Amino acid sequence: MPDTPPSEMSFEQAMKELEQVVGRLERGDVALEESIALYARGAELKKRCETKLKEAEEKVAAITLDGDGQPTGTRPVEDL
Repeated sequence: MPDTPPSEMSFEQAMKELEQVVGRLERGDVALEESIALYARGAELKKRCETKLKEAEEKVAAITLDGDGQPTGTRPVEDL
């Protein structure tokens, strides 16, 4: 497993590693201690993915549309 902290990963990087972690755990061919470490890493990666998705949702929600439905810019999320 890479040693990159999840907080420094893009959504795609975190998701790819999370899929690898889940695959290894599902196979069941790792020792108990390694399984625990993998589970902990998976939880961190899941949290990172959720954070990045929430950020993306907020950006999309902040896009304002004009009368014709065309994007006119963004506004702060606090204004929503």
